[in-house]
Amino acid sequence: MTAPDVSPTRLVVVGQGYVGLPVAIRAVEAGFSVVGLDTDTLRIWSLKDGQSYVGDVSKARLCRAMAGGRYRPTESYEDAEGFDAAIITVPTPLTESVPDLSFVVAAVKGLAPHLRPGATVVLESTTYPGTTEELVVPLLEAGSGLVAGQDFSVGYSPERIDPGNPRWNFVNTPKVVSGVDARSLAAVRHLYDRLVDTTVPVGTTREAELTKLLENTFRHVNIALINEIAVFAHELGVDVWKAIEAASTKPFGFSRFLPGPGVGGHCLPIDPSFLSWRVRHDLRREFRFVALANDINDHMPDYVVERLTSALNRQSKSVQHSVVLLLGLAYKAGTGDTRESPVLRVIDLLSARGAVIRVVDSHVEEHRCPLSAKLVELTADELRAADVVLLLTDHAEVDYALVEREARLVLDTRHRLSGPRVEHL
Repeated sequence: MTAPDVSPTRLVVVGQGYVGLPVAIRAVEAGFSVVGLDTDTLRIWSLKDGQSYVGDVSKARLCRAMAGGRYRPTESYEDAEGFDAAIITVPTPLTESVPDLSFVVAAVKGLAPHLRPGATVVLESTTYPGTTEELVVPLLEAGSGLVAGQDFSVGYSPERIDPGNPRWNFVNTPKVVSGVDARSLAAVRHLYDRLVDTTVPVGTTREAELTKLLENTFRHVNIALINEIAVFAHELGVDVWKAIEAASTKPFGFSRFLPGPGVGGHCLPIDPSFLSWRVRHDLRREFRFVALANDINDHMPDYVVERLTSALNRQSKSVQHSVVLLLGLAYKAGTGDTRESPVLRVIDLLSARGAVIRVVDSHVEEHRCPLSAKLVELTADELRAADVVLLLTDHAEVDYALVEREARLVLDTRHRLSGPRVEHL
């Protein structure tokens, strides 16, 4: 089989979440006819109604794609019939510290009966090295009766979408691409060359799979490092934020990472554990850096609550019955994504101590807020009613001047506020 001479026109994107929807809409804009497939009925209804739940895809972009007739959200794999290319962007969570690839398996099995000669299938979901060759290829071959590399192409391209990032998006972020053989690599690269500005080919799918884990393990470990330094710096009476600013002036040998209340999202802290699991499963060894980083980052919400408790105690108050106003519920600024958000752990800890919890986050849908907290708007009255304000997610549109003016006591984990009543992480 040779690489296709013409560009594929019918694309199926399995998974219409924070990764899949931007890919699908970009593909429509690039001239593809796209089937956006997701098993979440409410999500599909929302898309059909022209409602985008992903910050990187505006309602206007979604509606244009729908109006043009080249984007079709669906729950049925029958709508994948006759596809030229398919991109799988489904979740890969951890279940009891073990990679859960059930969504990948379901997606591959759903696509396999509709696979035809000349088609291309790409996995983007984060996973451990070997998944594409050991899991995806056999399932596609078994479900289609075709042979990978000979009849169809298979590859892996790690997703690099950073929700809420105003500078880097799906199109201008270089895209690592790979294939199970040279012809597959050519087909996968041909597909993404139409979607992004730059493609970066690597030799094997295992290298591409490891690339994603390397990127996020690097972030995870360095965030853990600066978080632990922040804890010790506070105890030593040193301003860690000023030290970071000073160190950031060095033009080489230093990468800037900032402390915070913990890590979250669809990549951290899950992705490094995929690599840790593979090392433990295949090599019978422990990935000690990942284990240590997990321990530090997982306990940052506990540290934040301890600092909050101390701040209230200095005001002769206890956490119990105190009104705590949290600024932010999403795991990062500029997005409404609450997956693995450390704020959820903070809410659990404060609730267990009897706090009255209110949350401000205009990006997050009301049903995403835990029952032990109440989602409210940021007003002067809310700020005055709070015994303490806890800044956890530094969304750009927050009126920080209002917070500085009206709040009685603030613990700022993101270093966005200043003033005599503000304490920093």
